[in-house]
Amino acid sequence: MVKGLRVSMLLLAVVGNLAWSFSAQANFNGKLTIEIDGLKNKEGQVCASLFANSQGFPSDRDRVLQKQCSKITDIPLTITFENLKAGSYAVAVFHDQNNDYTLNSNGLGIPKEGFGFSSNPEIRTRAPKFSEAAFLVAGPNTNIQIQLKYF
Repeated sequence: MVKGLRVSMLLLAVVGNLAWSFSAQANFNGKLTIEIDGLKNKEGQVCASLFANSQGFPSDRDRVLQKQCSKITDIPLTITFENLKAGSYAVAVFHDQNNDYTLNSNGLGIPKEGFGFSSNPEIRTRAPKFSEAAFLVAGPNTNIQIQLKYF
């Protein structure tokens, strides 16, 4: 009986610790650091849009959780987003060479400026889906790399 009581107390302690650690993780504010590489030059700026779900990904400015544009000082360039809750996110990035805050494209819709997405999905005839670019923020510091593509 005493042995069974000890096992029960041990299980209760383990379950209590797990529940506490999961609730503590849900309340943290994480930081995402994005290393952007593959820039053709240092002209203009790089703009990154962070999405928390598939609605609007990758180009609806009204559905962006956070957005940031940064002058190109170094290659690779680093952009940081802060105060993120645990969860799935996706990032769309483009090299805004003419500083107009728009990914410029030709008459066929093919981008004239460099672009990239988190998880670096293969790009063929369409932009990736959120699920193809998604990554998980599950700790205080998350680092990802995005390789820009130019057509």
